[in-house]
Amino acid sequence: MMRDLAGPLKLIVTLWLAAASAIHLYWGGFGFPEPITLRAFHLLVFVPPLFLLFPARPGRSPARRPSLIDWLWVLAAAAPHGWVMWHWAAVSDRMEYVDPFGTEMAVLAILAIVTLLEATRRAVEVGLAWMILISIAYMAFGHHIPGILNSRPFSVAEILEASWLVPTAGGVYGPLTGIVATTIAVFIVFGAFMQGSGTGRLFSNLGAAAAGRFSGGPAKVAVVTSGLFGTMSGSSVSNVITTGAMTIPLMIRIGYKPTVAAGIESAASVGGALMPPVMGAAAFVLAEITGIAYGEIVVAATIGAILYYFAILAAVHFEAKKAGMAPMALRDIPAWREVAQDAHLVIPIAVLVWMMTDRWSGNYAAFVATLAMVGIAALRRRSRMGWRQVLESLTNAGLTMAPLAVSIAGAGIVVSALTATGLVVALGGIIKDLAAGNFALLLILLAVTVLILGMGIPTTPSYIIAAAIGVPQILELGSKALGVPPGDLLLPAHLFVFYFAVLADASPPVAAAAFAAAAIAKASPLISSNHATRLGIAGFTVGFAFLYDPGIMLRGSLADIVTATAIQVGALTAICAAYAGFLLRPMGWASRLLLGGAGLFAAFYHGVPDLVRLAVALGVPGLIGAVQLVRLPRPVQP
Repeated sequence: MMRDLAGPLKLIVTLWLAAASAIHLYWGGFGFPEPITLRAFHLLVFVPPLFLLFPARPGRSPARRPSLIDWLWVLAAAAPHGWVMWHWAAVSDRMEYVDPFGTEMAVLAILAIVTLLEATRRAVEVGLAWMILISIAYMAFGHHIPGILNSRPFSVAEILEASWLVPTAGGVYGPLTGIVATTIAVFIVFGAFMQGSGTGRLFSNLGAAAAGRFSGGPAKVAVVTSGLFGTMSGSSVSNVITTGAMTIPLMIRIGYKPTVAAGIESAASVGGALMPPVMGAAAFVLAEITGIAYGEIVVAATIGAILYYFAILAAVHFEAKKAGMAPMALRDIPAWREVAQDAHLVIPIAVLVWMMTDRWSGNYAAFVATLAMVGIAALRRRSRMGWRQVLESLTNAGLTMAPLAVSIAGAGIVVSALTATGLVVALGGIIKDLAAGNFALLLILLAVTVLILGMGIPTTPSYIIAAAIGVPQILELGSKALGVPPGDLLLPAHLFVFYFAVLADASPPVAAAAFAAAAIAKASPLISSNHATRLGIAGFTVGFAFLYDPGIMLRGSLADIVTATAIQVGALTAICAAYAGFLLRPMGWASRLLLGGAGLFAAFYHGVPDLVRLAVALGVPGLIGAVQLVRLPRPVQP
């Protein structure tokens, strides 16, 4: 829980974070400094404030002011990054693992690692802090472990250098920190300005106007609004908190169980990281790792994201119809003319999309779109941003970037340990051996691995670690199983891992988004996460479809694209209807089992031609629907 600072200290921290965000935005438009300088500055401005903002022990530490110990943590966190900035030329010129790593550097490395661990524990996830610590411990003691997990001995200096000062390969100042300090940082600023300009109001009103008049309106509004909000933040938990405070009570009021309402909101919020054009931070990491243009990734991910939200809407529709739920009250549904009053705020998003698809760099596109947002917002008084709104937006961007900075730097340490020890090869080998040459089993094992990693690790570091372990195995075995070159599988393989890393936020037993939604609904977190998982079933089907049905990535002929999409639409409709027990009318167990089995067969079984899967996906729901249509009671003639 973040502190509520007061007085001059609140002003200082606000100005500090706003200035840090503004500098990152400026660099996005006018060019970045030397990589090591940029990365050190990024951590210097974002790590120390976390010790002022987050108490060491919530409920015991001072709630409105930092303690003396917190100030010591601030100084300790600033020292190593300040030193690197001051000696940037020497650090850039040194030969890694060859030039001496003296006592001064060792002390600074310890300070950097320890403060990073504590900042991660306070502001991100305890689980990630433990994973970082275990990775370092493995470098120290891995040579004592027998079998496939055995590693070579590492000296203390080698461990500290690999964790802290190997900018070309990993560690605190590795490429991952560079990605966050460049493209991701500027996009976070853009998202903050979207919210500050009233784009959130536009999305909320659009969701209510589009879906509020239908049965179970509040649930559908939650789905649409959360997807739109996700284009701004890409953070499932922040989406839940922002939209769930409004939609969850509304859903409960019209008849949804609190656990179902929490599940709907968390599933919809998690999908925000999958929704183009911005998606989440992990998507930018994906672009950097693969070297694939972000615009190409956005295009490939579009149908999958639409399918994800289609499935949630279908599920809540069937639930609402079965329970006879009413739409939103007319007084709560904004008129379309009110939505139109904010329509101009779509222009900066269109600018961003155009620049990304025209292959401008992501950081420059976000820089231009941010300036466009300020200029376009000024066209109407209700959206105009004064200096207070600009300051608040920059500060909010800093509050988002600070925890992300430490989590990515921590992931850099984990990746450095995985590569230096060869553990990434060992884990990949274990999964490969368990799969025994079965590509489908390999994907299932990797999906489970990513979901387990996501229990205690945020989406981006979870994706990074899982991609390092699993993608090489997918490329090797998938090329043989599917008969395509490994290069053609690069993006599908990464999207597969990316989807499951995102879904981990809503999957039990530990699901950050579902737990946040459950807190608002005053419901069971575990049951809420179970509902979120079944509502997000499209994430599982689409994840596998990226590899087996490339048509959903807009690859292949028009017939391939239409067939792959139609299979998913039919399969997801069948699965959602079977779970709810309602298609056009309530269904018995026999119909539900037939419908659910047909949906799962069409979505996951690739041992038959696509036309057979398509016939099952569309034919079985169509047949059951036709039977129900015949049996529906006819209206009484007056």
